Amino acid sequence: MIRKELKDFPDDFLWGASTSAYQVEGAWDEDGKGLSVMDVGNHPEDVTDFKVASDHYHNYKKDVALMAEMGFKTYRFSIAWTRIIPEGTGEINQKGIEFYSNLIDELLKYDIEPLVTMYHFDLPLALQKKGGWENRETVDAFVNYAEVLFDEFGDRVQYWLTINEQNMMILHGDALGLLEGDPDNVKKGLYQSNHHMLVAQSMVFDLCHKKLESAKIGPAPNISTVYPASSKPEDVLAANNYSSIRNWLYLDAAVFGRYNATAWSFMEEKGIIPEIKDGDMEILKAGKPDFIAFNYYTSASVEGDFKDEKKESNYEGDQQVVDNEKGLYRRHQNEHLEKTEFGWEIDPIGFRTTLREIYSRYNLPLIVTENGLGAYDKLEENDKINDNYRIDYLKKHIKQAQLAITDGVELFGYCPWSAIDLVSTHQGINKRYGFIYVNRDEFDLKDMRRIKKKSFHWYKDVIESNGKHL
Repeated sequence: MIRKELKDFPDDFLWGASTSAYQVEGAWDEDGKGLSVMDVGNHPEDVTDFKVASDHYHNYKKDVALMAEMGFKTYRFSIAWTRIIPEGTGEINQKGIEFYSNLIDELLKYDIEPLVTMYHFDLPLALQKKGGWENRETVDAFVNYAEVLFDEFGDRVQYWLTINEQNMMILHGDALGLLEGDPDNVKKGLYQSNHHMLVAQSMVFDLCHKKLESAKIGPAPNISTVYPASSKPEDVLAANNYSSIRNWLYLDAAVFGRYNATAWSFMEEKGIIPEIKDGDMEILKAGKPDFIAFNYYTSASVEGDFKDEKKESNYEGDQQVVDNEKGLYRRHQNEHLEKTEFGWEIDPIGFRTTLREIYSRYNLPLIVTENGLGAYDKLEENDKINDNYRIDYLKKHIKQAQLAITDGVELFGYCPWSAIDLVSTHQGINKRYGFIYVNRDEFDLKDMRRIKKKSFHWYKDVIESNGKHL
């Protein structure tokens, strides 16, 4: 659809950016914080861990001041469960409460709306040792943790996100800390974990509405439009399969309170149907999100012709995000798209399509909570970082977001990844996403100075003009 005239972004549009606790805070064992699965995960020899990260824990005032200088209307960050309840259950750590309370107050001082993610991959290690999300007790632990957050911060936080990228944790189980075991048993365990997360999330939706009358809450999966590799019926069917298993399984449960039929049939076929206790489906139906947050980096293409069993996927992208299912779909390289330095396809039009697909399916307000370009940024003379490639990526995606709004999508915020350089989950600090450069390398902390990139000044102008100056 070609538009002659575009609608403006809403006057109260929430421009901002995102981070997560384990990737930005550092101070991994300070002030009573417990261990999470991300603190003890395996790292390649040439990649840093998360122990220091961007040291936001000790520099949050400086970082928030820079966000305010950019003009942020919101800041999407996560709370580390292990700072609040170090063992996942039991005693509350007041030092952790104090840190996030101070961070929230600092944001509000600059009229920046806190957008809080409760859980961003970093499950308490103590809970993982008891079976993690596969253990039904983790449902109660998460609901109890959420209640602590509502009690402590609910007077100042109006927007809540439950679980970041639940679908990525299930499709790529290493994010859960499940690194060993028979693959079939691991997959069955992951889909049981998924069911428990869905139940916990729905209970937290309900709890939020009961405790915080004016607050709004929603899920935060990673959603991508899926293309068939060709117009062959097998490829179109494969795209439908992948969309159901990758995207709609998670949002159908969150919004409609039921399992997606295609995804359920996939679990039946694979023998990985989760145990569903009496009352679980009623719980899923009872919890209602107020909006949908989602992360988008790229689209996906798949093929479905499996007659040639020896045929390999031609996909050349990040193999850590490939999840082929024999007989259902196989990832395919989209030759029509450019790629980043890290092999991720760049598809701004796919962003518009994704926005339209989600809104048409669920008819709930949307906010983008991650969208960005990871790159090897170069610090030049006089503290210059000319990240024109990032500006180009974001400019194209913001334009497509405006087109989606013109198409009728109710989009109320945009929070690219990331506000400040942080440690990428798989590729370390040198895969940079931020508007603000942190002067450190993988193993040399240098002076950790905050340096404004070219994109910092560009995004400031975007926000100031409410999206008119791209």
